[in-house]
Amino acid sequence: MEHTPWITTSLVYLAAAVLAVPIARLLGLGSIIGYLAAGIVIGPGVLKLVTDPADILHFAEFGVVLMLFLVGLELEPRRLWAMRRPIFGWGSAQLLGSALLILAAGVALGLPWRLALVAGLGLALSSTAIGLGVLNERNLMGTTAGQGVLSVALLQDIAAIPILALIPLLGVAAAEHDGDGWMGALKAVGVIATIVLGGRLLLRPALRWIARSKTPEIFTAAALLLVVATAALMQAVGLSMALGAFLAGVLLAESEYRRELETDLEPFKGLLLGLFFIAVGMSIDFGVVLAKPAVVAGVVAAFVALKALVLWAMARRMPIPLAERPVFNILLAQGGEFGFVVFQAAAQARVIDAPTSSLLVAAVALSMLLTPLLLLVTDRWLTPRLANRTPAKPADELKQPQHAPIIIAGFGRYGQIIGRLLFANGLQATVLEHDAEQIEAVRRFGWPVFYGDATRLDLLRTAGAERAKVLVLAIDDIDQSLQVARLAREHFPHLALVARARNVRHYYRLRDLGVTLVERETLDSALMSGRSVLQLMGWQPHAARQQALRFRQHNVEQLERMAPFFRDEAKLIAMAKQGRQQLEELWAQERAEAARGLTRGGWHRPVPDGERATEPSSQEPSAAE
Repeated sequence: MEHTPWITTSLVYLAAAVLAVPIARLLGLGSIIGYLAAGIVIGPGVLKLVTDPADILHFAEFGVVLMLFLVGLELEPRRLWAMRRPIFGWGSAQLLGSALLILAAGVALGLPWRLALVAGLGLALSSTAIGLGVLNERNLMGTTAGQGVLSVALLQDIAAIPILALIPLLGVAAAEHDGDGWMGALKAVGVIATIVLGGRLLLRPALRWIARSKTPEIFTAAALLLVVATAALMQAVGLSMALGAFLAGVLLAESEYRRELETDLEPFKGLLLGLFFIAVGMSIDFGVVLAKPAVVAGVVAAFVALKALVLWAMARRMPIPLAERPVFNILLAQGGEFGFVVFQAAAQARVIDAPTSSLLVAAVALSMLLTPLLLLVTDRWLTPRLANRTPAKPADELKQPQHAPIIIAGFGRYGQIIGRLLFANGLQATVLEHDAEQIEAVRRFGWPVFYGDATRLDLLRTAGAERAKVLVLAIDDIDQSLQVARLAREHFPHLALVARARNVRHYYRLRDLGVTLVERETLDSALMSGRSVLQLMGWQPHAARQQALRFRQHNVEQLERMAPFFRDEAKLIAMAKQGRQQLEELWAQERAEAARGLTRGGWHRPVPDGERATEPSSQEPSAAE
């Protein structure tokens, strides 16, 4: 009985991955090296179990697309806008600086300037898949180096548009493409605008409609459809599929379906990324490498060294901590999967010949293979030495078990006020803060603060969460706040959680986790300012206070009524409008009664100013602050 080709191919890929990756992890080499090694073994260069890696490489590239979509889900539009300077500033410095150095080196060696330019542009790009994959595997995405790698990778995806548009203009057949560049640019702008506008206007209602079907597998299919459709749109106009998926992810970063999308797509991302790395291993043309080993080795060493030179200068200016610079340099000094596309396009446009294209592709693939190995060498020999030269973290890193009845997670402006109140009343608290500069600042004023990340379960145990009575969530970052709340609810259910909400959506998500004592950080300060305005407009101080308290009670009660519907934006908006209208009508009626002298006890009426009716007496008990 013969097997169909896809059965045989699937068997080969899965068997290679299942055997190679655990062995690589057991040897301390990391999963990426395992995938690459598996690809080399089963590919055309060794066992020849798979003879056409190009087709599978195109399919496996969807793993990179999914990864960029999930990265986009972690970046709210406001955060992405805040990163615009590192993306376009440092990203452009890396790409242009590396390309120019490689171009200059090629021209100095006597290469034609067109070949040197194409080599510079293609080799200046870095592997998004390996770079972000390593950052995720090592949990380094939140570090300064991790954010730097992400910024440069995003700029490189954006730069794919002008690079691909430039290559035909350098070729022999440039005249055949006259005018295509401007038309392609217009199409690119139109597709990006379609994704942005469609994401804002259509995606959330569509996902809400699908979620109402209460069929999990259909929601998973919809999530995959969203990524595939976005990637197809971008590919249709010659843009980076990964960039399109990233934009779609950013547009959904603030949606109520963010976590569901991440959960549904994560397994597909891992499998397809592994397949992508296997395909990269298979794509190494050992015929070219063995025919000209010295040339290939020289190209790899030269372009990696030139890019590392640019990156090292950038790392000093950004600034990236000394101990993080090797990871930043190595992840961006390698070649990238988009280099394959650049060199293939250059060969088709006859800017370079086919043997040169194969040699450059082999050099890129070898640099990607060497990257995880260089990281291992760096971790063993260089990083420990740099760590000894780097200023140490705060000395009082939480190591010994604590026994205070209260834990405060986050000691910024919000947490400090809570801490001062507690310490002034003789209560002891264990304070955790992960920002070293913030710790040094508050310690100058004598506050006992420990260095530690409250999202770590082991650190919460060390802080005494199993015996404490209260955990105060005063963390600035919304995602980290929710993560700590989930940990506490799951592992320390006896803890009473007192949480700070950065905004209403954060409030709803905390309430959805079962946190009942939630205070919005700006509510009371805004009401105090409102009281001051009322007094300036003629209200007596006690009357202004009473109205502020009544408004607070109304606002909190309305939030509680709306909390069960926080995933239904249309319902929320309708309830908010209705609540505001009811409050305004109630107080308008009270002002009318006050004007007719029907209120009980006019002791709190404002001083008449001839411009409005006097304020009514309260008909409700005031809410406790």
